[in-house]
Amino acid sequence: MSTDISTNFVIEKAPTSRIGDVDFDNLSFGTVFTDHMFECDYVNGEWQTPIIRPYQPIMVHPALKVFHYGQAVFEGMKAYKDDDGQVWMFRPDQNQVRINKSAKRLAMPEFPKEWFFEALNRLLSMDSEWIKKGEGNVVYIRPFIIATQNEILASPSNQYKFMIILSPVRSYFRGDVSVVIAEHYSRSADGGVGAAKAAGNYAGQFYPTNLAKEQGYQQVIWTDANTHQFLEEAGTMNVFFRINDALITAPISDRILDGVTRKSIIDIAQSEGVDVQVRKLTVTELVNAANDGSLKEIFGAGTAVVVSPVKSFSYNGVDYPIDQPEHTYSAHFKKRLTDIQYNRVEDPFGWRYKVDVEKFV
Repeated sequence: MSTDISTNFVIEKAPTSRIGDVDFDNLSFGTVFTDHMFECDYVNGEWQTPIIRPYQPIMVHPALKVFHYGQAVFEGMKAYKDDDGQVWMFRPDQNQVRINKSAKRLAMPEFPKEWFFEALNRLLSMDSEWIKKGEGNVVYIRPFIIATQNEILASPSNQYKFMIILSPVRSYFRGDVSVVIAEHYSRSADGGVGAAKAAGNYAGQFYPTNLAKEQGYQQVIWTDANTHQFLEEAGTMNVFFRINDALITAPISDRILDGVTRKSIIDIAQSEGVDVQVRKLTVTELVNAANDGSLKEIFGAGTAVVVSPVKSFSYNGVDYPIDQPEHTYSAHFKKRLTDIQYNRVEDPFGWRYKVDVEKFV
């Protein structure tokens, strides 16, 4: 994958770096940010001059439409550093396409592909020292678009801000989790915005997830809004089920996010001859598989966590422990993915994207 770099960006470098104040061995996910950030405003029907400036708060008006009508979309990406100090991203083309798809669904302007990639290349190059070597060390990349018109009228904004911020992180989840299958609340519905990475999708999950935590579970497996019988996602992740040796995941729809990790696991599994079934799976089928011993694994998949194994699930007040085999798909596919991401093995799929740090430092 290659992208031309030709845009005239305004660059304001931070006079000093804050990196010396950071304890990289004890990072709390998403709370520490690098020295610089990217901004670009949409005004009068056009994206204005892109700028990279020192990381700082932004001054905003209380009447910003994002606060009142929720026009906000985002992406989640990562940057990795291999043992030779080279910086890589993983399938950023997919994130670029998806953020524009999300923006279009919320009546927001699409951001130019060339600017998206130049912003990533420049920003990651300027803050490359924040990307540490070693397994589990990454910089989490958060592109987002918000509505910035000052008006409390229920209509699409005519002004927007596109930003990218960077956060050094370590592993998101630790250990296997217990989940409860949703029987009342829904993440999304037919015709809604479930397939978009809209900020409001996540806000709506917090209350039922808190209820699950009060019962001793870490996450919720979401079901369809119409019948609550079809298994769709797990927490903020796509979800996979291993029944015998078949790997099953729900098909993409306007309710389910087209996850980059999800599609990568499918491609890897298929390349290895695994029986991958992209189809609807009912709660009844899952419970029956748990009862007869054919359910071998459940795991979530997403950018932040990569793969998160599930040790048990609860449905209708009954807990079902999962007796995982010695060699799990979850561990295998996580290793296959991270080996590619950290440039430890060949990349037969062409997913790695090299950041040309020397060009911008």
